[in-house]
Amino acid sequence: MSGEEHSGHGAGEAPGGTVAFVGAGPGAADLLTIRAARAIAAADVVIWAASLVHEDVLEHARADAEIVDSAKLPMEGVLPYYRRAAEEGLRIARIHSGDPALWGAMQEQVEVCAELGLGVEVIPGVSSFSAVAAIAQRELTVPEVAQSVILTRLGGGKTPMPEGEEVREFARHGTTMALFLSAARSGQLQQELIEGGYPPETPCVLAYQATWPEELVLHCALGELEATVKQHRLWKHTLVLVGPALGAGGTRSHLYHPGHFHTYRRADREARRALREARRGA
Repeated sequence: MSGEEHSGHGAGEAPGGTVAFVGAGPGAADLLTIRAARAIAAADVVIWAASLVHEDVLEHARADAEIVDSAKLPMEGVLPYYRRAAEEGLRIARIHSGDPALWGAMQEQVEVCAELGLGVEVIPGVSSFSAVAAIAQRELTVPEVAQSVILTRLGGGKTPMPEGEEVREFARHGTTMALFLSAARSGQLQQELIEGGYPPETPCVLAYQATWPEELVLHCALGELEATVKQHRLWKHTLVLVGPALGAGGTRSHLYHPGHFHTYRRADREARRALREARRGA
């Protein structure tokens, strides 16, 4: 295959370099989006972190692509590849675990790309919180129980939390919460969630390396969170879901109720009357 075919530069096009920030999803290579797979396949250089991304995603890379493991590199170790891309008109696929918009340290890289004149594309990925909900066959937003999802992490880690974003404060909402990067301090996590307002019997889902071959998904009550985490030695790569929606059932969305109407469907009169009476009695 020719160099022109490798880079995808057509006749008369400027050979400007590009960086695609690719969401690799939670781990399983077949959870990559089609767009993500195409970006990896088109890349001259593929930068990925072996500590966070499953190696199966590299199956989409070209045989002649340069593969860089960034697990041991600070951002300064990645910048030379961006400079080369700008100078030589290369395409880089920068693979991020989950979705690049969540704890991806992407913004600081986008700023560097802008300074270097590199074209940038961001390709979303399936986040682990939605993958865990799918594995557990749970809906995070259940009618009449929870209609909001809070994504956060426990304070006190490597990156400081902004003021007012403590888990204890978020817990006061009582809705579904997905907690990243927090399992190593499960005692503090359990305490803050309960002190914030969740009852000890609130259902939790704990997931270690969701969708990886080593996947482990556990269910427990919030009051047993610390003990469960320590029993299974879940320090890293573990996500915690908590909230009443995880154990809810028996409710129904009004959107699909025969008494609800919208642009494409007329309501059944008797069903609509029953739905109104139910709302008045609620």
